[in-house]
Amino acid sequence: MADVSHSRGDLAGHPDVSEMQARYERVLGGRDVALVDGPVFLVGLFCAASPWIVHYTSSQPSLVMHNLIMGIAIGLLALGFTVTPARMYGLSWAMCAMGVWMIIAPWIVGRSPDAGVIWNNVVIGGLAFLLGLVCVAVASKNRHRAT
Repeated sequence: MADVSHSRGDLAGHPDVSEMQARYERVLGGRDVALVDGPVFLVGLFCAASPWIVHYTSSQPSLVMHNLIMGIAIGLLALGFTVTPARMYGLSWAMCAMGVWMIIAPWIVGRSPDAGVIWNNVVIGGLAFLLGLVCVAVASKNRHRAT
């Protein structure tokens, strides 16, 4: 009987390894999609829904609209990072600025926020800022790779 099982060995000896590697780089654009785009989208989604999750819709109506708008904006940035990464990663610094704004917004937009509202915005803002820094790092790595 013929041995038809294929061993899963190293592909380094494959004759088309350089072509496969070049195609992989073209498809992904040299970036780690799962590391950046998904978490940014989830932060935006949580930011938009957080007034109803943390239950401050009646006590902070202006902050409800603020978080909804900021969450939608962060979600749109994530979609832009996914669809046109080469053009959108220039907005990574805006993501960092949005994170800082989310941290200070309870005192500027809201009226005497309680601890839950403050912690909610600090966590969302911190995550947005850190993910913005990751986007900046990915964008600069891709720029260095292109030159």
